[in-house]
Amino acid sequence: MEMFTGSGTLYLILSIAELVIGMLGNAFIGAVNCLEWVKNRKISLADCIITCLAVSRFCYLLVALFDSYIMALFPHSYGLHKLSISVIILWSVTNFVTTWFATSLSVLYFLKIAHFSHPLFLWLKWRMNRVVIGLLVFSLFMLTSDFLLLDSLTGVLLYVYGIDKSNLTLYSDESKIPDVKKLILHGLNYLIPFVLTLASLLLLFLSLVRHTRNLELGSIGSGDASTKAHKKAMKMVLSFLFLFIIHLLFMQVSPWLYLVSQKSKLIIIFFTLALNIFPSVHPFILILGNSKLQQTASRVLWHLKCHLKRANPLALHIHFPESFLRK
Repeated sequence: MEMFTGSGTLYLILSIAELVIGMLGNAFIGAVNCLEWVKNRKISLADCIITCLAVSRFCYLLVALFDSYIMALFPHSYGLHKLSISVIILWSVTNFVTTWFATSLSVLYFLKIAHFSHPLFLWLKWRMNRVVIGLLVFSLFMLTSDFLLLDSLTGVLLYVYGIDKSNLTLYSDESKIPDVKKLILHGLNYLIPFVLTLASLLLLFLSLVRHTRNLELGSIGSGDASTKAHKKAMKMVLSFLFLFIIHLLFMQVSPWLYLVSQKSKLIIIFFTLALNIFPSVHPFILILGNSKLQQTASRVLWHLKCHLKRANPLALHIHFPESFLRK
């Protein structure tokens, strides 16, 4: 076993903290929704998508945690072809699946809450569940094409991320230039979910503006349930879009960064950690935006606070916001 370097130790500590926190958030969402499913013997489409999103993100973070462990302790193991291929494929597949589940959730929020009189929108709204399920089926075809493209890019990615390139025999000296077109095409596979999420956000905003204008014309306050639902959905979609843009940006830049800046370890650590912000932070936004999950989380935190007080009355008091602990 190789000894830790300073940057390797820092990278492993930060990665474990970030990934474990994200795994706990996603595990909480999955556990609450699964227990609710077993209890009521039924589950809504929104809760089903959120559960699948939490499970897929948990798998993504698990792969990322294993990747961080290998990079910190055994960096030269990435010269092993089978290990590198397995990590790259698992990371790409789980990342693709989580992106499409989150996109489908944004589209579902839009169709469920927005109000338009256009016949096309009404047709989609009446068939809301079928539209979202069809979108998920379409993502399977996109995943197949992405997997085939990834299979042709494994050699390129091994060269980009491989540390001990002397062990890689996929490239001759003449072919050690990454296929730029295929890497760009691989990144463009995320363009469709980005456009769908952006369109959902803009149309939700337009629906909110029109709804507020109608309320003002009717001399009705802006605190009705529909307005609150619009604002809540916009916050959820906007938070996803913001984190997704950051994730997409770092995902597109990281291969070239690894290729040209392998000696700058701190920059690589920063970019690698930034890639995992999206799946680690977004589940907590989902918890805060879902009344059922928020209430369950408040009860868990309240019981935890009471248990800590009983275990050690002299311990420091833990204060949670009253609005969050309110049932």
